[in-house]
Amino acid sequence: MNKLIHIGFGNIVNTGKIIAIVSPESAPIKRLVQRAKEEGTVIDATQGRKTKAVLVMENSRLVLSALLPETIAGRARAESGGNEDE
Repeated sequence: MNKLIHIGFGNIVNTGKIIAIVSPESAPIKRLVQRAKEEGTVIDATQGRKTKAVLVMENSRLVLSALLPETIAGRARAESGGNEDE
């Protein structure tokens, strides 16, 4: 069974659908987010705060979070039992 993790402000995602958790600071990620906003495939879970992490999901969706990528990765690792290498 897939685990769910909290990504801030009461928002929860399925860890089984996450492909990557990246910082939104680089130009390629900014372009990816902008393109997803134009296509309507972005889910903004920041509640109006600054985006600190972008979760790339299996179904070509992006989820924006106000939590740091390290925080989300740590929560995902804790849910999976901590067996994954960094």
